[in-house]
Order: sequence, then C-alpha cells, then structure tokens
Amino acid sequence: MIIKINDMSDIPIYQQIRNQIIAGISDGKLEPGEQLPTVRGLATEIGINSMTVSKAYQLLKQEGYVYSDRRNGVCVRRDFEQKKQLSKSSSDGLKCIIAEAKVGGMTKEDFLEICEKMFEEGQS
Repeated sequence: MIIKINDMSDIPIYQQIRNQIIAGISDGKLEPGEQLPTVRGLATEIGINSMTVSKAYQLLKQEGYVYSDRRNGVCVRRDFEQKKQLSKSSSDGLKCIIAEAKVGGMTKEDFLEICEKMFEEGQS
C-alpha cells in the first residue's frame, strides 16, 4: 500500500496516514495480520518526521484498527469490534458533509445515492 500525502490539504498529515490505512483495510489492500511498515521506514518513504507516523499509528491502535508486538511491529487486526456506529469525529465530519450537500441544493435521495455508490466501491 502506498501512502500519498497532500501537502496542500488542511487535514493534518498524521490524519491523512490514518485515513488511508483505514481505507486500505476497508477495501482489502491491507489484509488482516499484515505488517505495516516501520515508523522510521514509512517516514523515510514519504519524507516526513517519524513522530508524525508514530502519532498516526498510535491513533490507529487506540481506535482498534492495528496492534503491535515486539517481534512483528505494527499489524492490521484480524478481528474488528462491530460498533455499528460512527466515532464522534466521523459523525461530526459527516454532519459537515451533509450540511454542504444541503447548501449546494442536493436532495436527500441524490446524497444517499452517492453514499451508496461510495459504500459499494469500498466493498470491492
């Protein structure tokens, strides 16, 4: 999996890394049990400070997407807690997206159609 950082984005780099790893898990590019690059290795590969990668990995651990052990480093979890709800930050982000859609004149049906398409794309 290749992490691509957008230096022009308002999203912090550690959050971009987190988001791309979660997307990789969701779409199957990262398999359960797969080892992620070392903090230093990923930082060198994308040209950022290793503390930024460390922050992203710590966040992913706290959220239950990855685990670490001394021998294998950071790996994708094999089993995920079935929450059936969004985190507070994801829910807040979704509220903002919905507000933008409403202000832009999008109907609920159009919005849900886009969501359904994107959800299905993430399943393949």
